[in-house]
Amino acid sequence: MTELARPDHDQTAALPAPAGTADRELTEAARARVAGGLAANTSRAYRRDWVTFTAWCATYGRSPLPATAETVAEYVTHLAATPTRTGVVPAPSTIGRALACIQSRHKKAGLVLNAEFARLALRDYRRERSSAGHRTRKAPPAELTVLRALVDTTDPATLVGLRDRVVLVLGFALMGRRSELAALDIADLTATGDGLEVAIRRSKTDQDAIGEVVPLPYGSHPDTCPVRILRAWLTVLDEHGVTKGPLLRAVDRHGRLSGTPGATIRGTGRMSGDGLNKIVRRAAEKAGLRDADTYTAHSLRAGGATAAAKAGASVSAIARHGRWSEKSPVVHGYIRAADKWRDNPMRDVGL
Repeated sequence: MTELARPDHDQTAALPAPAGTADRELTEAARARVAGGLAANTSRAYRRDWVTFTAWCATYGRSPLPATAETVAEYVTHLAATPTRTGVVPAPSTIGRALACIQSRHKKAGLVLNAEFARLALRDYRRERSSAGHRTRKAPPAELTVLRALVDTTDPATLVGLRDRVVLVLGFALMGRRSELAALDIADLTATGDGLEVAIRRSKTDQDAIGEVVPLPYGSHPDTCPVRILRAWLTVLDEHGVTKGPLLRAVDRHGRLSGTPGATIRGTGRMSGDGLNKIVRRAAEKAGLRDADTYTAHSLRAGGATAAAKAGASVSAIARHGRWSEKSPVVHGYIRAADKWRDNPMRDVGL
């Protein structure tokens, strides 16, 4: 029989030590870092969802953590039958987010949650909504003709008008998410011989904040050329003594730019995502667009991608420019929207 080798000192040191109390602790600084790793918008939504879920559990004598499969299924059923403050039952996507929040809490606590019953209940709710004629409400894409109609409602001779034009054209050309647009600083723009480069420091698909630089070439029409319009806006900002900080700023009711002397808006005046939505919706209403109240900043992002697809841009080029994954069903949806008319099988049958 071969004698087993006795482990030397180095081998013994390499063996994992049993976890003690200290190994299970997190300092306040580490907890803050972990919490900060979740996107701000997601974090806020999850906090609300978790507070709502724990309150429901307290009311009905159920445990939120760990929660049983039956508890989570009952909660999904409860949400599907409970109107919100606006008097409407929540969309399936809203309930899906609440379910994702509960699953996330269990995962972070090292607990396994059986959510199969809950997912089946949510699937049935989706089918019920579909049978009742409910359709997922999406912001319509602001394609090129719509973009021009929106831009025509703005007056570039005024601060508000020029700022709004920048929002409309930049959102379209950048295929930008509203969070990306709102986060832009003046320092994120770099002029080149071919146009402008825009640094996106963080996006939904870049939670590690690696960043990406998106090139914007000159356009054919001065009113919708992102390079000309952004340069005009930068010139106006410089004339007001603003050379750093937020690119898109609020303007007070007296027409004074935030961050300048006398402006009544406190702080940096950086525009919020909701503020960007209001700019798009206001322009849509002025332009007399059908269902104007459904237009949002996302309409610009969708419009840019759809226009690029109609112009023959590849999936990879659109995905790269708009910071999507090439496998994203959203990108392929824009491609299909263009192809359903361009490659329609009934186009040349002689009808």
